[in-house]
Amino acid sequence: YSVSDTAEMGDYTAGPKVIDAHVRENMKQILRDVQNGSWASMWIQENNAGGRANFLAMRRRETQHPIEVVGKQLRGMMPWMNKK
Repeated sequence: YSVSDTAEMGDYTAGPKVIDAHVRENMKQILRDVQNGSWASMWIQENNAGGRANFLAMRRRETQHPIEVVGKQLRGMMPWMNKK
């Protein structure tokens, strides 16, 4: 009920092609990393290393992704988005 019928149909037809056994196994590994604390350890180490260099580099890279660049341009064309 919270998405359009078009989005819902996309879920039914494309979803199984995107979320396959390989993706499910990757998600399970990420969950294991969270549950066993290895992800938290990595994040703590990143913060204790000083400067969070890896995190900030990833953040910079992501801001240059085409979807972010285009998104910024599109938001600039929407005057209602700039109201504070």
